[in-house]
Amino acid sequence: MQWETVIGLEVHVQLATQSKIFSGASTAFGAEPNTQACAIDLAMPGTLPVPNEQAFRDAIMFGLAIDADIARTSMFERKNYFYPDLPKAYQTTQLEKPIVGRGHVEIELADGSKKLIRIHHAHLEEDAGKSLHEGSFEIHGHGMTGIDLNRAGTPLIEIVSEPDMRNADEAVAFARKLHSIVTSLGICDGNMSQGSMRFDVNISVRPKGSDTFGTRTETKNLNSFKFMEDAIALEVERQIGLIEDGGKVIQETRLYNGDTKQARAMRSKEEANDYRYFPCPDLLPIVFEDDYIEQIRQSLPELPDARRDRFIEQYGLSRYDANSLSGDAAVAQFFQTAAAGNDAKLAANWIMGELSARLNAEDRVIQDSPVSADQLAGMIARLKDGTISSKMAKQVFDAMWNGEGDADGIIEARGLKQVSDSGAIEALVDDVIANSPQQVDNYRNADDAKRPKMLGYFVGQIMKASKGQANPQQVNDVLLEKLNALL
Repeated sequence: MQWETVIGLEVHVQLATQSKIFSGASTAFGAEPNTQACAIDLAMPGTLPVPNEQAFRDAIMFGLAIDADIARTSMFERKNYFYPDLPKAYQTTQLEKPIVGRGHVEIELADGSKKLIRIHHAHLEEDAGKSLHEGSFEIHGHGMTGIDLNRAGTPLIEIVSEPDMRNADEAVAFARKLHSIVTSLGICDGNMSQGSMRFDVNISVRPKGSDTFGTRTETKNLNSFKFMEDAIALEVERQIGLIEDGGKVIQETRLYNGDTKQARAMRSKEEANDYRYFPCPDLLPIVFEDDYIEQIRQSLPELPDARRDRFIEQYGLSRYDANSLSGDAAVAQFFQTAAAGNDAKLAANWIMGELSARLNAEDRVIQDSPVSADQLAGMIARLKDGTISSKMAKQVFDAMWNGEGDADGIIEARGLKQVSDSGAIEALVDDVIANSPQQVDNYRNADDAKRPKMLGYFVGQIMKASKGQANPQQVNDVLLEKLNALL
């Protein structure tokens, strides 16, 4: 039997506000545990929440960016459940009247095809704390769990898609597009390793051609595109195998471990009535005037699709390059700085190639790159004007990555300046030809098809004699002219 996969995503986006959604406590990442949770975040007696306007503006910005309906009246409910890192024993969230209604996001797949993914809604809510597990939890182990409530009360928007995706490629493309949108808007820093975006993936399978949904599972808290791709593949395989062996898929919440590449059941999946939602008695409904929403619409920054089209027109990039460089707002800004007054295609190649490979190898984001955009621009300028060759540029990049300064200083300190003086190159070529009589004779007697392959020997000797500093293009031009003169 052939099977079809059905995927829907719930995406938690941590908003880049300076304070929490209902208190003035800081949202800064990396503070000592439990130093940024105030009495309001813990719902201590006598405290009342005060809504953070910036969180609402951010949510509305997202809604406008995906062409969604914006609720003119939005309200909060309490979602009741007990978990150690939920200090109130309820979460303040939205159910009946979320701030963002139905919208859509267009994704572009590797083959160039496009697909519209519908957004059911996006709602505002507060984050929970974080459980920190240390040590072994095996039998007779000494594992310990600590609770850090710094994150409790941090504002989130939870984006809920329709089940419109049919494979991991579409799900990852959708997740990347959301990442691109929220970082372009500036409402989220997009740092998934710090939990700024987390993906819950709802997966089911059904016989190909069927209109009936299968039983779904939810794999929670995936914080990388790669983990999402792997988790989907694993769960699809598990569900198909289970059904084909005569079993049934149970509706449950699952966890995926990206390090071990294993998944496990966490708990049976809850329904909405399990949470005993009821309107939050401490928060009045919030009303948004049309003028307020229009003001936010007028302040929207450039969105990813518009930026991609501009990169194609302004810099002459291919659609593939423009897509790669425009998706992440930080990468796009890095490229624009490196390309300013420079060879844009060369800048694109270095960012998508060497820089990207280095960042991935060291698990860094571009904001943490040891080589700044200005430094890369300086190196590309020296490559473009012939001061250094491509091979030398690799040495310069390595040195910049290791903190040795900018390109000009490194070129001077290491004596990497390319020899482009025509007289000096002619002397090098003449010397190598004079000392290679057998190779010259072989070249003279070879047919036209074989001669280009024989140039490598001469070029190698010339570059060796120049310690790699001769301009390769000039060497080839002069060498070809002088060898052909001997025919």
